[in-house]
Amino acid sequence: MSSFKKKLLLGLCTASAIAMTSQSASAANWLMLQGTERPGQAPRAKVWGFAQVQYQKDNSDACLTGCGGAATGYVSPKLIGPNLDNQEAFNVNRARIGVRGTGMPLDSKVNYFVLAEFGNNGITAGNDGKILSDASITLNHIEGARMRLGLFKTPGFEEGLQAIHVFDYINFTSVGNQLMLERHALSTDTNQGATQTPNVGANRYSRSVGAFRDVGVQIFDTFGDDKHEIAYAVMYGNGNGLNYSDNDDNKDIYAYLSSEWIFGGKGPRREGLKVFAWYQDGKRTNAYNTAQETDRTRSGLGIKYLQKPFRVTAEYLTGEGMIFQGQHRPQHLYNQEKADGYYVDLGWYIPGTNWEIDARYDSYTRGENHPNTPLTGDGDSTFDTITIGTQYHFNKKTRINIEYADRDFKSDAPVVNANLEGVGGRFAVQVTHIF
Repeated sequence: MSSFKKKLLLGLCTASAIAMTSQSASAANWLMLQGTERPGQAPRAKVWGFAQVQYQKDNSDACLTGCGGAATGYVSPKLIGPNLDNQEAFNVNRARIGVRGTGMPLDSKVNYFVLAEFGNNGITAGNDGKILSDASITLNHIEGARMRLGLFKTPGFEEGLQAIHVFDYINFTSVGNQLMLERHALSTDTNQGATQTPNVGANRYSRSVGAFRDVGVQIFDTFGDDKHEIAYAVMYGNGNGLNYSDNDDNKDIYAYLSSEWIFGGKGPRREGLKVFAWYQDGKRTNAYNTAQETDRTRSGLGIKYLQKPFRVTAEYLTGEGMIFQGQHRPQHLYNQEKADGYYVDLGWYIPGTNWEIDARYDSYTRGENHPNTPLTGDGDSTFDTITIGTQYHFNKKTRINIEYADRDFKSDAPVVNANLEGVGGRFAVQVTHIF
């Protein structure tokens, strides 16, 4: 990471500490909110869910020369997902319904969490037909070591671990989308170069995205009181995303630790200051050469502050192996490249109104040891984005997000840079309703 990036991240972490002296993301404990129920208070079955409807418009220009073998065309960052066949689209991007509860009256120490996805996104776009995004059982019998089993979110970076229906933005950061949102290739998935829009088939992955989830077992718990708490989680999983079975003998290890000073409130909008760190490690079997295995390692640390009217979040992430090269290039997924990035998020709830102002800067650099490094450069590709947005909360269950992302994508590798030239701003609006 460059000296400038280090100074910027340090500065934002300092800003978080300064903000404590002043009197929609949150400093919530996602391990407990998603994996447990309140003792003696949870029903046997609570039906819940949410829907998100959006419109997005991408203002990128086509690359003109050297576009990955094409004379002119568009690549995946210039098209609207998950289908990647146009630059403007309406979409029901999420429509989830679930049920959660406890084993009352038989055993209040057993709870469950089931959630299905019916929207049009990276989960349902895969041809494997998976629509069940979560299905887990938690055993709370051992004090200090709760056990969660099944399919659920892995302990990791804040953007992925938090509940998506309270996420303060419409699109993920570049570092979240590329480094952490894992793709799983099949041997039949092939690369595609830039072509004219409409670019049918730009999404060359047949399987669902990993959706920051895995199937496995997690030991976790929280210690403390209503002023301060420490949370931990250790998970052992398949490393095969939303697929119930495993595709090899390898397993992934996940570890998470956080410390939070609680200011007040409860649930996903609880106010507080949280510092956290996490680590993930595993191997992936090459879909195109099953005799080859590739390491996949991710780690990060961050700080999160929320005390209305202010919100500040900063997180740094790093990774090696299985560095995503684009939705149109699955055959280049199995690599030992290195990457790192960070994001800084600021929010202001305008006092006396239902309005909220959001500003986020994220930066991601990949290909630090790119195997096709040109003589004229080191092969790095850098993705910098400034997102400015606003939210209007009609009520506690319904809100509208409006945001504009100014993107600056470039690469020292001439062929990659030819594809990234012309990446422009992206406008998005989304309505969320929780039921």
